[in-house]
Parts: sequence; structure tokens; C-alpha cells
Amino acid sequence: MNFVTLTSDIGYQDYLVGAIKAQLLQVNADLQLVDISHNITPFNFPQASYVCRGAFKNFPEFTFHLILVNLFGTRPENLLVAFHKNQYIICADNGLLSMILEEKPDIIIGIPLSRSAIKNTLYVTEVMAKTVERLVNGEPIQKIGVPDFNFREKNPLQPLVDSNYIEGQIIFIDNFENVIVNITREQFEEQRNGRGFKIVFKRDEVIDRISESYADVREGDKLALFNSAGYLEIAINKGNAAGLFGLKGFSDKASQSSNIMQNQLLYQTVRIYFE
Repeated sequence: MNFVTLTSDIGYQDYLVGAIKAQLLQVNADLQLVDISHNITPFNFPQASYVCRGAFKNFPEFTFHLILVNLFGTRPENLLVAFHKNQYIICADNGLLSMILEEKPDIIIGIPLSRSAIKNTLYVTEVMAKTVERLVNGEPIQKIGVPDFNFREKNPLQPLVDSNYIEGQIIFIDNFENVIVNITREQFEEQRNGRGFKIVFKRDEVIDRISESYADVREGDKLALFNSAGYLEIAINKGNAAGLFGLKGFSDKASQSSNIMQNQLLYQTVRIYFE
């Protein structure tokens, strides 16, 4: 049984998600298709990398992960096929792969796209589908494209670390408006080093303990915990943390120099002070 996951910023408003699945099933009707998400915020690489990283590690070995996020941020000339920790990842050469893996892939192959083709979404996914079929049929990965391809890389979004604090960015807001920050439990404990702490956001909101579950606080109270993916989460028990506190997902635009953009960072970052 061959699993194929789909992650995209396409949404569900039109026919594309169905057409992509139809392409895959025409190539191999026995593929097991699994949707991870089609509601990735367009062009939001930190969000896409968080969602993919959290999901991929739970799949059986040799699953194929197709990522359709910002396919046309640059002129598409090649697709990437990575084999890493016994998982296949197929995506555009746009820098997202390095943000998901946070390390070099075990194997990286470039799949050249036809110069004469009209490079729309369905053409790209057709190439992805045929690539999956070649691998399913046992063709060695080194034979399907350009080995050791020199692909685009983007640095993963990492928290800012100082001796007395760690500052993270909000990388995801879930359906309950819980806020996920790019600080892992390991990073928190390493920086904490046994000290007390205060989690501070939106100027004056403070949390000074880590909960194990939402039920650790009264209904309507705020809390912080480390979620199932291992990342810091700020929530309100049976409430909407992002909406109530005015918190927003991190945007690269906010790192620009204008005062308006800089002020937006107050609503996109969380700082933990150690004492």
C-alpha cells in the first residue's frame, strides 16, 4: 500500500484539489490519498513547514508527501524529490524544503520541467504523479532526475535566544484560535536551565506555569502548554486566545523597517523571561 499526502495553499473553493487527486488516481488507482491541509495561508512558509513537519513524522516509511505551496513564487524550472528519514517529499524548488527538514536531506533529486509546457498547477501535479509512479514501480531515485541537485534554501524561522530570555514567533493559529509559537519544549528547557519563567505577550499578558492540558485551568482562563508536536501553545480553556488577545501569525512583511510593520510584531511574538 502506497500512501500519498497532499498539502497545499489552494483551498477548497474550486475544482483543483479534486483534479489533482484524479490525476494521481489515473496514474495509479491503488494509491491511498491523504489530505493534510489545503488551507495553508498563501505564501506562508513558516506555517507550511510547521504543518508538514508535524504531520510527516507520523506516516509509515516510504510515504510520498506532495507539497503544493507557492508553486509559482519563482519561474518553475525544476521540481525537487527528497528522500529523508525514509520519507519521500516532492515540492517546488522555492526554499520550503529546507524549512521543513531543518537539515540537509539524505538524498535530493531535481526533476526538470519541460520548457515548452504551460506550467500551471495541473501540469506540475501531473509531473509529480508520474514521479510517484516511477518510484512505486521500483525505479531507483537516482535515475529519475538530476542527483545532488543544487536547490534553493531558506533558513527555518528560529526563536531569538538571549541569556535571560527566548523570543518566538507565532507560526500557526488553529481552528480553536489556539496560538502556536516556534519554541519547542527542548529549546525552552535548555534555555530555562531550572530557572523560573514568565511568558509575556501583547505587552502585559503573563503566564508563569506550563500546563499539561486545557483542563488544568478554569474555563475562560489563559494557559500555556507544549502541544502534541512539541511546540509552545497559548490558549484559553474553552475560549479563543488569538481573537481575545489580538494575536496574529508571523509575517515576513512585519520584519520590514516601517513603524507600522514593526508595531505588528508586538502581536506576532511571544517572549519568555527567565529569572
